[in-house]
Amino acid sequence: MTSVKGWALGAATGIAAMLGSAAHAVEIEYWQYFFDARVSAMEQLIENFEAANPDITVKMTHFPYADYRTKVAAAIPAGEGPDVVQLFYGWLNDYVEADLIQPLPTDAFPVDRIETEFFPMVGAMRRGDAYMALPTAVRSLALFYNTRLFDDAGIESPPATLDELVEVAKKLTQVDGAGNITQVGITTGMTAQDHHWFREVLIRQFGGEPYTDGYKTVNYNTDAGMKALEFYAGLEKTHNVTASGFMDEPQAAFKAGRAGMHIDGSFRIGSLNKTRGLKWGVAELPAGPDGTKSNYSSYWVNAITTKAEGEKYDAAVKFMEYVTSDEAMQIWLDVVGELPAKPSVGMTEANANDEVFGPFIRGLEYANTTVFANESGQRQILVDMVARTDIEGQPLAESLAVAAEAEQKLLDEYYAE
Repeated sequence: MTSVKGWALGAATGIAAMLGSAAHAVEIEYWQYFFDARVSAMEQLIENFEAANPDITVKMTHFPYADYRTKVAAAIPAGEGPDVVQLFYGWLNDYVEADLIQPLPTDAFPVDRIETEFFPMVGAMRRGDAYMALPTAVRSLALFYNTRLFDDAGIESPPATLDELVEVAKKLTQVDGAGNITQVGITTGMTAQDHHWFREVLIRQFGGEPYTDGYKTVNYNTDAGMKALEFYAGLEKTHNVTASGFMDEPQAAFKAGRAGMHIDGSFRIGSLNKTRGLKWGVAELPAGPDGTKSNYSSYWVNAITTKAEGEKYDAAVKFMEYVTSDEAMQIWLDVVGELPAKPSVGMTEANANDEVFGPFIRGLEYANTTVFANESGQRQILVDMVARTDIEGQPLAESLAVAAEAEQKLLDEYYAE
């Protein structure tokens, strides 16, 4: 039988151990915007991380997308909010200039290892001799196609080249007795993903480069840029396989079964899976005239905030190491449907050959990432470029020149600040 003295001594030892453990425990905060699948995936990652690091607790907070940037910008300067934060890659300059995030430590995240292990587009996150942030997952573009409409038109496979794209689109387009298009062969719309397709895919496929000087100088008012615009505008003006504003949004037309083909991002997979009655497939983007392949990639990244110091900083580094690991990327793919940021995960036989994810993943090998100064403003310039040719009848070359001048002014003003 244990004596009262022995019991008291044991209890005291246990309490001391508990207090000692609590004293060495650290809690960090992780913030992201609210999206069901992303929250579910992060809950799983946090559970795995805490099991492997019992002295660290990660508290996740999420906000509606519309409020997210405002909340982050207010919290961190006040010494509150996240120690690790999620941000869109296009916001990086703003976060760095506002002193909201700090460089990743080069001992844990050496530049040469990152540039060996990750897909090339993450290089946009490098500033000087360190990386400011890294993604768990990335996105790319691919060609969605309606398999039922393909079968009805006797088309056996999706187009592999831009020339084939035009010919397939012609077979899929339907018009009524008055000549109005009732079914487009392919959707178009710069307000959706086409501004990325134009910049990083078509211009490069016609032999150009959309920007130089680290995306600070516009470089598409060129022969290549003109050829890219002629091809894009020609889908409607020359080949009559699409119509501006058809069903308001390109993705809406595809979901409604009124479009044979649609270029969109991997993030569209989830909503298409939930669209009843829609049968679709995915293919890599059609290659250019000389077989050139190109793609556009975007992504959300995680970064350590300037609020994280001392033990919280050390814990944040460990958490960043886990959420950028191969295991975390596979979980994110399985739960969210976004693509792994490393070839070691993305290019496995199972993932690279997956009938849905595969075309997007293979596209990452030749994808480029636009470093935006103001994504919405730069997108609007290309929207206006096409609209001027439609509404005002402005010649393509003139509209292209106006767009390039307007975007250069935007970039000059941004970087001057």
